[in-house]
Amino acid sequence: MSLVDEVVNRVPQPFRDIALRHHELIKFAIVGGTTFVIDSVIFYTLKLTVLEEKPVTAKIISGVIAVIASYILNREWSFKHRGGREAHHEALLFFLVSGVGVVLSFIPLYISSYVFDLRQPDVSFATENIADFVSAYIIGNLLQMAFRFWSMRRWVFPEEFAHGAEAGSTDFEPTPDDLAEEELGHS
Repeated sequence: MSLVDEVVNRVPQPFRDIALRHHELIKFAIVGGTTFVIDSVIFYTLKLTVLEEKPVTAKIISGVIAVIASYILNREWSFKHRGGREAHHEALLFFLVSGVGVVLSFIPLYISSYVFDLRQPDVSFATENIADFVSAYIIGNLLQMAFRFWSMRRWVFPEEFAHGAEAGSTDFEPTPDDLAEEELGHS
């Protein structure tokens, strides 16, 4: 039995139905948390070493790597029951939407760094890093997360391409029982 199976089995019944009904959002958030760690580690590794003077470049590099990980995890897990587009079309849409998300995530960092000039020597090392974290990872990630979740459901993995949907039907919505069976590996 997998970890996911054990967690689902331990959730009290009224909440289990809610969790299953919002399964995509929960999975999307877990993928987001995972890619947040990837993004953060790469960003701070670059920013504190080879790209010390170029925080926006460090953020772009870390964001692109995190987006690649996000595509794989979202395609294979978060939106697994959707899909059906040709792989290259789906990937192109995903990376276009994610590219907009990367831009949304570094705009607050750009404003913090170059409009408000929260860079050393004008501010302390601690102030600079707190400002970078708040602007890039809190404000920037909230902006991109909301945009990406909406865009993924609308354009990249839309309902009309859900596995099991009738041809031409756009109203396929898996029931909590369908999702529970899929999550528990009984489908």
